Amino acid sequence: MTTNMLLHISKNRFLVFILFIVFFSSCIPQKETVYLQDHSNKKDYKNPYKPYTSITDKYFLKPNDYLYIHVRTPDSKLSEFFNQTSTTNGSTNTQNNKFFYYLIDDSMNIDFPYVGKINLKGCNIFMAKDTVKKALKPFLKEADLIVKLATNFFTVLGEVRNPGVINMNKDQITIFEAFAMAGDIRPFGKKKQIKLVRQTLQGEKTYLIDITDKNIVNSEFYYIYPNDLLYVRPMKAKMWGIGESFSIGIITSVLALGLTLSTFIK
Repeated sequence: MTTNMLLHISKNRFLVFILFIVFFSSCIPQKETVYLQDHSNKKDYKNPYKPYTSITDKYFLKPNDYLYIHVRTPDSKLSEFFNQTSTTNGSTNTQNNKFFYYLIDDSMNIDFPYVGKINLKGCNIFMAKDTVKKALKPFLKEADLIVKLATNFFTVLGEVRNPGVINMNKDQITIFEAFAMAGDIRPFGKKKQIKLVRQTLQGEKTYLIDITDKNIVNSEFYYIYPNDLLYVRPMKAKMWGIGESFSIGIITSVLALGLTLSTFIK
């Protein structure tokens, strides 16, 4: 066997080897893509998630949050008096619902008309409602309040179809609803390593979440909080430039081209 023949065989083997590596590196195992799998039969598996509680009472207000506050009393004129808006206190009237926005400043105060500063440090929505109601007691014998969080947003980045800042259309949404609102995770997104950045009273905390694990349901991470950031990392195949359109057809085309060139050179 001549040196040229050995070199030719070596080149073909090298080409096949490269295509073999590319093919298998581009294949995404089903276990990496399917949501809510049962991992309990895996060796040494332990459920990493704790039971959840309602997020509507777990989210604590923070500076730069906006609150909807509307005062209702039996006296319509009195209600109108306390629901007046002022551009100096950061509150504005919505179109028809008579809700009012109040900005929480860096000291955790809102500036309420005719009442003054009301401090909401360490308050969730329910606690904030009680605090505002107590502040109004010297002025109103009977009053009912509507208090809601106006800045109900979360952010999704990375391997999703529609990344960005997304408005929560209700008080509580699940992590799966969050990704659905972002157009779902792309095929090369790492569902086992979702990064969640959450603002807490103790500061910013980061968690890694596996949404292929069915135990995430009813866990502390099943619901999304306002101001949460979700980041989906890309798989290595994506980092190597392999896109969603990569298929076995591309491999066969490259192989055919390589064999043609090899024959031509020979």
